[in-house]
Amino acid sequence: MTTLAHSLRSHYETAPDRIAITLQFAGKDDMHLTTRDLTEGAAGFARALQNASVPPGGVVILIQQHSRELVCAFWGAILHGAIPAIMPFLTEKLSPEKYRHELAALIEITRPSALVTYAAFEDEARRAVGDGNCAVIVQEGITPAAPDFASLRGIQAKPSDIVLLQHSSGSTGLQKGVALSHRAVLNQIAAYAPTIELSEQDTIVSWLPLYHDMGLIACFVMPVVMGTRLVLLSPFEWVRGPHRLFSAITKYGGTHIWLPNFALNFCAQKIRDRDLEGVDLTTLRRVVNCSEPMFASSHDIFIRRFVRYGMRPSAVVMCYAMAENTFAVSQSAGGDFLVENGRPSAGKVLPFASARILGAPDGAGERDDLREGEVGEIAIRSNCMLSGYYHRDDLTAGAFYEGYFLTGDLGYLRGEHLFVSGRKKDLIIVGGKNVYPQDLEQIVNDVPGVHAGRVVAFGVMNDAAGTEDVCILAEADTTDEDERAAIAAAIRQAVTQNSDVAARFVELFAPGYLFKTSSGKIARAANKERWMEVGD
Repeated sequence: MTTLAHSLRSHYETAPDRIAITLQFAGKDDMHLTTRDLTEGAAGFARALQNASVPPGGVVILIQQHSRELVCAFWGAILHGAIPAIMPFLTEKLSPEKYRHELAALIEITRPSALVTYAAFEDEARRAVGDGNCAVIVQEGITPAAPDFASLRGIQAKPSDIVLLQHSSGSTGLQKGVALSHRAVLNQIAAYAPTIELSEQDTIVSWLPLYHDMGLIACFVMPVVMGTRLVLLSPFEWVRGPHRLFSAITKYGGTHIWLPNFALNFCAQKIRDRDLEGVDLTTLRRVVNCSEPMFASSHDIFIRRFVRYGMRPSAVVMCYAMAENTFAVSQSAGGDFLVENGRPSAGKVLPFASARILGAPDGAGERDDLREGEVGEIAIRSNCMLSGYYHRDDLTAGAFYEGYFLTGDLGYLRGEHLFVSGRKKDLIIVGGKNVYPQDLEQIVNDVPGVHAGRVVAFGVMNDAAGTEDVCILAEADTTDEDERAAIAAAIRQAVTQNSDVAARFVELFAPGYLFKTSSGKIARAANKERWMEVGD
């Protein structure tokens, strides 16, 4: 298989009736899509793109809800030879003004040929694309078609051609489309799947959004390419009922799941015992912690909560990943990881990849390789790197040093094990001490009364002291002022007792107050900016 289109055709011709994807919806029967269903659904969307005169290599933005149409539209764009880019749809959780601003910026930079969406969003989509040369295609009414592979332009694509765009989250992230080639994606899968012992006989269960690299690559593209069964839940339904993930694992014999660190705590704390009746996790071989800072304490909480349901402690493993490397950079094997200062290692760097730890640049821009155990910027090189930031040559040019991609993440090596400490730009410096906000957020998350996963820590410059003060914003589950005061006091005490700094500012808000990015992470910069504006 040299392209993603070839992989789909191969499965269609050899195992058309194998179930490829099962879609779950709350209150409805599960929807099973065979390889035939997926391919013919994709061919229907490819025909719609052709009718809309979308050229080969044209970008197709997909703004669709959890649905059969979304998965078919993605592969339809690939069969047509276009470049799909899945984006979040507008929900009550997102600020409409901010969403429209980011969508406008995305369209301006990306210059898409088409935007595929659902009927209720059509008017919004047409306002976003304006009078440009971008067709708006409504998914309702698009019917499956028997694929004529000889005429599908995606079959003629070259391995070096761009196959998809990933857009990282954040206030300016939508302007940074990570362009990935067929070769990069297939190289990633070839290197990554063996490290997690994934095969056609396995079943991946996921609630992760497909507009984030972990959901898109690990829990969508990889299983389709490999012929591994996939069970997909809506991320919004998972948040409302996290036990649904374990019910799906039990029902379909799930073997692999991916979870960001906060989800370990969330599942352990929020799922009630009565919702776990009959749950059986004995088939689960990999619980991959990825996409945000990882903590050994979260692993312990998760394991203690679910080991009684048959989950093996060795199943919980770590992964360091980023869209610019398609997905995974490093991965730990079952039980094969170190723990230092409460942080587990992110495992060993994948085959065909290498990592360097670089010191700060000198006056000439030169950088030294640091010794083992010294913290510096992680730089990586592999055969699955991005082709570049789409239409952003300025950003691409500054992203590399001596052929290595500069991740912007801080970390160190201990033997073959990679430890990730945090982001350079997120560092809080208090009296010369480097403090990672993730560490403070983890401490505050464990304070009773704090809404799980809804904490942000950042530094605020104290001009008089010549250093930064620590600010903690958190959401509380109570509106009682006395209870809030007690929670704030407990936060201050927890930070003082469990770190080398004290929290100068602690403020509590109602659930839903803090900004999150489209991928569900706390948006530190946006929350700091709002807090500073209100404070002024």
